[in-house]
Amino acid sequence: MELSSKQCEVLQQAGFEFSALTITGFLEVANGDREVTSLSDEELVEFLVATNLLYRGGEPLISDVFYDFTFLAELKNRNPDHPFLGDVEPEALVLAKTVELPVRMLSTDKAYDFKSIARWASRIDKAAKECGVDVESILFRATPKLDGYAAYDDGTTLYTRGDGRRGTDISRAFERGLRVAGAGERGLGAGEIVVSRSYFSEHLAGVFDNSRNFQASLIKEKELDEPAARAIAEGAALFYPFSQLPSWQGSWKALAADFEGIVERLWKEVDYDVDGIVFEVVDSRIKEHMGATRHHHRWQIAYKQNTEIAEVRVLQVVAQTSRSGRVNPVAEIEPTRLSGALIKRATAHHFGMVRDKGIGRGALIQLSRSGEVIPKIEAVLEPVAPELPEVCPSCCSPLVWENDYLVCVNVMNCAAQITHTIEHFFKVLGNVDGFGPSSIEKIYTGGVTSLLEIYNLDEERFVSFGFGPKQAENMVAQLQRSREESIEDWRFLAAFGIHRLGMGNCEKLLSVYPLEEVFELDRQKIVEIKGFSEKIADEILPGLQSVRQMFFALYRLGFNLTRTDVASDAPGQSSPVTGKLLVFSGTMRQGTRDEMTVQAKRLGAKVGSSITGKTDLLVCGEKVGASKLKKAEELGVKILSEKEYLHLLEE
Repeated sequence: MELSSKQCEVLQQAGFEFSALTITGFLEVANGDREVTSLSDEELVEFLVATNLLYRGGEPLISDVFYDFTFLAELKNRNPDHPFLGDVEPEALVLAKTVELPVRMLSTDKAYDFKSIARWASRIDKAAKECGVDVESILFRATPKLDGYAAYDDGTTLYTRGDGRRGTDISRAFERGLRVAGAGERGLGAGEIVVSRSYFSEHLAGVFDNSRNFQASLIKEKELDEPAARAIAEGAALFYPFSQLPSWQGSWKALAADFEGIVERLWKEVDYDVDGIVFEVVDSRIKEHMGATRHHHRWQIAYKQNTEIAEVRVLQVVAQTSRSGRVNPVAEIEPTRLSGALIKRATAHHFGMVRDKGIGRGALIQLSRSGEVIPKIEAVLEPVAPELPEVCPSCCSPLVWENDYLVCVNVMNCAAQITHTIEHFFKVLGNVDGFGPSSIEKIYTGGVTSLLEIYNLDEERFVSFGFGPKQAENMVAQLQRSREESIEDWRFLAAFGIHRLGMGNCEKLLSVYPLEEVFELDRQKIVEIKGFSEKIADEILPGLQSVRQMFFALYRLGFNLTRTDVASDAPGQSSPVTGKLLVFSGTMRQGTRDEMTVQAKRLGAKVGSSITGKTDLLVCGEKVGASKLKKAEELGVKILSEKEYLHLLEE
């Protein structure tokens, strides 16, 4: 296997260069000649980035399933909070200058079985109760998930999805004759550029390797190939807005009763590549209440079909100490192939499960892989007497039971806890390279056991640990870079790995209290913040105090922190827009829409991305989509120009 000239071109156009991996090493991983478990975090993320760019650039190297169930699953297993997992996968086409998207275009959360869909529906039910919506009236909508090239049409410009916030202008596709599905009008928002499956098979398969390759060719700056131009002219290639897709709509009861039938019918409903079914709640009040993560909307989920089960023998159960001190069991099993990957290990949730179910050498287990996670032990068919560790595998300290978990309490001197904590800090910070497991192991072996010590290292010390002179120079430069490059204050706080304070909760916390005040909060103040229960507060407070000294020691080094603006949760906010729901549209002159959104939230407003019956104000810049204006007028939403809005704030 080797990279084709077209694949090299995709990576080059995206500005991608290998650093952690060589091209040869990259191909060894893709070909299965090197186990994914042997990759460092830097190598794994670099592999994910490169293969994603190739896939979205129309020149895939590995299958989507292999990507999800082998490489993405490995990263999720190692570090569920890794920044890569929270980002929208970028499109590869970056030659053109990027521009801000009219709305954020997020990825879609995924589920691989009905149980996961049911759990999602229960979250919808809970949200409905919280915002006063009659549960019996909730309607769900299901549509095919097109496997095309994601884009957004505001009626004037057609954008690529890019990284979800900024894309590129590909309006040339419409100028080349691209039509909207169903003879629809422009300006219908998000959709996919797709090609008829039957047409591709009959007319294009001999020219293009796959449909994604063809879709990518439609929007490149170079002139269209004759087959692509003909496909557009004949209406086989088009832009399909999500709002125009065939759909099913009904209650949860109806959906649950005919789930498989609904999925099967919608999957076959269109003559385009489909890789799932998207389910969403219809009620705009519930959508607004649930909101979104940085990666996906919480009120929406995509069902994908990919579940396999196997019966295998356990070779041994290995204990691994995490940064929290919990010692986790990993079952090494007879090699078996599931979802296109060779599986050699499976997770057991805790040693309580190992003890109670009899998981050990020689046990026969039922293994499933139903999602982008490490394989799961579904059942123990033939249990054995398990062997439970008595000491920490890292520091040999005696282990203690805490409920179902075995825990190493040697926090200050356990190598695994120290190195995993340091590794977590640099991962979440996300603006520093070179501090993966192998590098951190060298540093720790050299006698350095804290983050503050690492930031005080010079090139000579790095060389003494076994790094080469050039590498030592780079390590010092990277540490300097991590302090100078701008990062969000919530990301900085999350990097300390406090239990229950992942990036999402840190962002919520800092939208109410400044970073420096977080360590002075008491239980009641935390509970008053939306989304924080008494139980969460009780778990957060000890964690804050445990990292307090290290936090302020690093904070004083002068990291370049972007401050989270205090939102409407904070007391004392009052303005002409306090409590109102705003939507910003078009190009603004006084700042970006993101900046205006931050300002509005600071003044106590809520900001939405679409016009609904609950919208109070539509604030318009230049080049506002006609459909958005029309909908605002139909719903009686007050429309203000940017100038009128700014004048309102001055009152």
